[in-house]
Amino acid sequence: MADLAVIGAGKWGQALHFAFSKKQTTLISSRTKRDLKNFVSLELALACPYLVIAIPSQEVRSWLENNFVFKNQKILVAAKGIEASTGKFLNEIYLDFVPKENLAFISGPSFATEVMQGLPTALVLNATSHELFREFSQFFPNFIKTYFSEDIIGAEISGAYKNVLAIASGISDGLGLGNNARASLISRGLVELERFASHFGSKESTFIGLSGAGDLFLTATSTMSRNYRVGLGLAKNQSLEDILIELNEVAEGVKTCEAIYKISKKHNIYTPIAKEVKLILDGKKPRDSLKDLLN
Repeated sequence: MADLAVIGAGKWGQALHFAFSKKQTTLISSRTKRDLKNFVSLELALACPYLVIAIPSQEVRSWLENNFVFKNQKILVAAKGIEASTGKFLNEIYLDFVPKENLAFISGPSFATEVMQGLPTALVLNATSHELFREFSQFFPNFIKTYFSEDIIGAEISGAYKNVLAIASGISDGLGLGNNARASLISRGLVELERFASHFGSKESTFIGLSGAGDLFLTATSTMSRNYRVGLGLAKNQSLEDILIELNEVAEGVKTCEAIYKISKKHNIYTPIAKEVKLILDGKKPRDSLKDLLN
């Protein structure tokens, strides 16, 4: 019987399964049967003592309610987002089902495609104890370096917020605004991210590390980023529906932007870039948002 299983067989889930399989037998399961090595039923996967859950953030609560029974498993959460319907952070959702000492969260710059190629990657495992970090870090292959952090909320917000900023960056590039504009947007976006996350008690060091700046720089500058490509499409006046159909993948920033907008209004947090992205997703012309941001 394997000790480790990945739940969720999207691109990120498959990439993590590939990586973990370098060192030990690793099972994988998902809602839809896939032709993958060691693909098993959900029942068999959930019997493992260590689980890596790579289910999109907007589906997590429903999946936990309908499929999960806690049997003292250690869980590494591999999704990044905020629940749009409630504004709940992922750790808040999981805590309804799993004790905090059994939970860890992945953050940091990590395109699935490059992980699948075995290219060097550095990730942060955020947990309440160094012991849980050590338990999960032993599963990672040599080409992935892991760091420990206790700032779960800071890493979680950074991983979610950067997807919204990546949409903004894609819009900027899609409008042909140039490198100066993109650099300004990303750096001001990092300030905005920090302002938002600080409201919830996160640490400043998180924003200048892998979970903050590292993940943001990666996601907001490459067409390998789904959220960046959403921004490119919006700048070309494509409808959001058509963009998402063309992607055929989940772009977490779309729903996360809605959640950030609601939370910012509720707590009176100044988030001008996220606000304009939300308005553009709702139909505002990107150049009108540009004028408002410059003003």
